[in-house]
Amino acid sequence: MEENELYRKWMRLVENLEREGIIKSEKVKRAFLRVPRYKFVPERYKEYAHVDEPLPIPAGQTISAPHMVAIMFELAELEEGMNVLEVGTGSGWNAALIYELVKRDVYTIERIPELVEFARRNLERAGYKNKVHVILGDGTKGFPPKAPYDRIIVTAGAPKIPEPLIEQLKVGGKMLIPVGSYHLWQELLEVIKISEDNKIKIKNHGGVAFVPLVGEYGWRE
Repeated sequence: MEENELYRKWMRLVENLEREGIIKSEKVKRAFLRVPRYKFVPERYKEYAHVDEPLPIPAGQTISAPHMVAIMFELAELEEGMNVLEVGTGSGWNAALIYELVKRDVYTIERIPELVEFARRNLERAGYKNKVHVILGDGTKGFPPKAPYDRIIVTAGAPKIPEPLIEQLKVGGKMLIPVGSYHLWQELLEVIKISEDNKIKIKNHGGVAFVPLVGEYGWRE
C-alpha cells in the first residue's frame, strides 16, 4: 500500500477517535497526525495500522490500539517542557507521540534487547533519533539519572504500583499505569504524588488489557 494511502486511512481513524470523544484535545490530535502508527509496525502489518486494535511487534509483544494510547495521553495532560519517562518502549510509537506533546528529550526504558533495536530503528527513520532516548533496562526501577519526572507513563500491566516509580515522580506529578492480573486484565490507574514522603492519590479509570510488566518490582518472568 502506498504511503499516501496509508496516511489517508490513518487520518480517517484519527477523525473517528475525535468524533467518538476519545481524542479530546487539539494537541493530542496534532501529535497523532504527525506520528502515524504505520511507521512503527513491522512491514507486514503496515496496512492494518489504521485498524483500532493492538498489533504484533517482535518478541511476542504488541503495539497498543490507538484508542488506548489516546485515552492515556488525554489523562496524562502532557505540556511542553515536561520531563517524561515511559516504561515499556515497545515499538517506539508512544515515545514519539510524547515528544510531539512535550517538545523535549523523552526517556523510555525497555527490558527486551530486540525491542530496543526495533524501537531505535523506527525512531531514527521517523526523525526522532536525538529526541527520544531508548534505554535497555528494568523499567520497574525507573531511570534515576533523569528523575524527578513530571509524568511517568507505563505501557504494561503491573501487579502493584512499583515503589521506585513513585519515588521518581515530582510532587504534583502524575503516573498512568495499568495494575491487575498477570495477563490481559488490569485497571488503568492515575497516580498523583501528593508529598515528598511518597503519599499518593489514585483515580481508577476502569478496565484495560496490557501485556505484563516484568521486572524486580513487577511480575517475575
